[in-house]
Amino acid sequence: MPRMGYPKDTLAADEQLVLHKHPHWKTLVLPFLALVVLTTAAILAWRWSTTADVSDSAATAVGIAVGSLWLVGVLVLFAWPMLRWSTTHFVITDRRVMFRTGILTRTGIDIPMARINTVQFRHHLIDRILRTGTLIIESASDDPLEFSHIPHVERVHSMLYNEVFDTLGDDEAGRR
Repeated sequence: MPRMGYPKDTLAADEQLVLHKHPHWKTLVLPFLALVVLTTAAILAWRWSTTADVSDSAATAVGIAVGSLWLVGVLVLFAWPMLRWSTTHFVITDRRVMFRTGILTRTGIDIPMARINTVQFRHHLIDRILRTGTLIIESASDDPLEFSHIPHVERVHSMLYNEVFDTLGDDEAGRR
């Protein structure tokens, strides 16, 4: 049987995927800026070492040091945030809301639709311009859960509300 990929391989046999999102792209702006700054600084330092009046061995040492610092900086300030972004998933199915995050230590939460009491969203001016925001889900007997950087948070809010309403409607129909 071919592997379907996340999140489809985590669904029950008759469960339907409604939405799958990663955090908004704005979370990647600072890592991209860090990449540009690090690369620019590394190029300038390397050019200085090749044009300055220094010995070949000193220029080689500077080149190795600059390259090493650039590599460490790129891994920490760019690659790690990119990997964290790509391994963070916000998923809505016809039965539950799932949130998974983590690279080395994976964490997740599932909220059954039938247990959701309130769905809210919050976004400030910049978030509204970028069409992102925070989704707040209050479930039975739990503190509200906040999911930040949800792309198109108003649409997701509406979609989730409709799924909750449909689930409650199915439960009500089953009780009659």
